[in-house]
Amino acid sequence: MESRMDMINGSLGDKIIKYALPLAVTGVLQQLFNAADLAVVGQFSGKEAMAAVGGNAPVIGLLVNLFVGISLGSNVIIARSIGQGDKETITKTVHTSVVMALLGGALLTILGEFFAPGVVNMLDVPGEVYPMAVKYLRIYLAGMPVIMLYNFEAAIFRSCGDTRTPLVALVVSGVLNVILNLFFVLGFGMDVDGVATATVLSNLVSSAILFVALVKTKQAIRVEPKKLRVHGDVLGEMLKIGVPAGVQGMIFSFANIIIQSAVNSLGTTVMAASSAAYNLEVFAYYIMNSFGQACTTFVGQNYGAGKGERCRRVLKLCLLQSLISTAAASGLILLFSRQLLGIFNTDPEVIAVGQIRLAYIFFAYLFSFAQEGLSGYLRGFGVSFIPAACAVVGICGVRLAWIFTVFRQSPSFPTIMQVYPLSLGVTAVAILAVTLFVKPSRRYISQSGNGAAMQNG
Repeated sequence: MESRMDMINGSLGDKIIKYALPLAVTGVLQQLFNAADLAVVGQFSGKEAMAAVGGNAPVIGLLVNLFVGISLGSNVIIARSIGQGDKETITKTVHTSVVMALLGGALLTILGEFFAPGVVNMLDVPGEVYPMAVKYLRIYLAGMPVIMLYNFEAAIFRSCGDTRTPLVALVVSGVLNVILNLFFVLGFGMDVDGVATATVLSNLVSSAILFVALVKTKQAIRVEPKKLRVHGDVLGEMLKIGVPAGVQGMIFSFANIIIQSAVNSLGTTVMAASSAAYNLEVFAYYIMNSFGQACTTFVGQNYGAGKGERCRRVLKLCLLQSLISTAAASGLILLFSRQLLGIFNTDPEVIAVGQIRLAYIFFAYLFSFAQEGLSGYLRGFGVSFIPAACAVVGICGVRLAWIFTVFRQSPSFPTIMQVYPLSLGVTAVAILAVTLFVKPSRRYISQSGNGAAMQNG
């Protein structure tokens, strides 16, 4: 096998940036294309349609995060196996991942079609928004098999240092998504059903591109259709690593559903403003998250190769680069917040409320970058339960308690937003304390022996 990037030898700083940059661009572009859905319906179908699309974000996150977490398990196992030179485990993990993506996506589609009305009803969506919100969610969920397949395929490529191929696939499908948005909404007079259909079709294209690339690659991550099946031993390890991360994401999304319900109770204007601001703030988040994912993959490969000191160097560099990059992105968005929010909706009240959200969220990112980096570090060793437990208690617990106590006493948008820096601060401190105490780089690398890194050629 020829790895796209040698993570276990040579310099680290430049390689982390080369890995994280395409990953960050992928996240940013993905959100940009998602924001196109919101912008198209906001400009051409009204703020009710905009609220219907934006209000579904926490629900969609709740449904997909479990399987995205399991894909993280794939990433860790493949990265570790690359460091150890274990081609057999790589092959088993790749084929198991593809099957799991399709089966998991199909399950989400079936469950979603049955429970979409009840789930949307839980969000306290205003009556004028409810029918469109249900329609959007049902169509979106119909595409879950291909959406999940893309995420698992992208995790496979990233585990060997290739963050560019998933980016190329996303660019192609994202441009198609924007074109189809305009085609369905302007050409056929559709609203949320048009943007949802465009999203499903564009994800079908991106997953197909990556599948063909996996079939044609000469690397050990190659997919051979006749070998597609679930390997029980690999699946068990994937679930051990991925399920805690996935459950964390699900509970995190559940907490966000409660928050979204509180936001919805303040009216359509606040819903639209919060949705618009969210689609801006996540640009900075994806930059920060890319360094967390880089930390996981770099640590995973060096863990497999038995290089503990190099793992610690990865953590330090990822935290530093994440802080600088996230601060720069947040500052730019705040500086041009009025103009950027105006892309989604020109209502002055929507823009003003959106600016409130951005200010609170970017302050919270001062804690979030540490939480993302430390979590990625621990998961690189296969330690997934600890960061998940910290996040469940620190983020979800604090947010739920805040909404059901403080917000009920003072039901305003700033009151909701105050919980973000508080919950992320508590979580960052908890994960830092656990990381210092557990010292996984010594505890686990000592068990791995001296891994044999795969050589080029």
